[in-house]
Amino acid sequence: MENKKANYSIECSVKNCANHCESANYCSLDKIMVGTHEANPTEKACTDCNSFVDGKNAR
Repeated sequence: MENKKANYSIECSVKNCANHCESANYCSLDKIMVGTHEANPTEKACTDCNSFVDGKNAR
């Protein structure tokens, strides 16, 4: 796996994401897309990181 640079503006604890910085709880992307899977989101659980990439299936 390549050594990813942490973006200290985007904290992330999803270690199985291919964009996760292996050395700390940060994302390695310059920006992320936050979305929802609900028609009318009313709580945090209704939101998603649409920049997530499954680390197990990433190239």
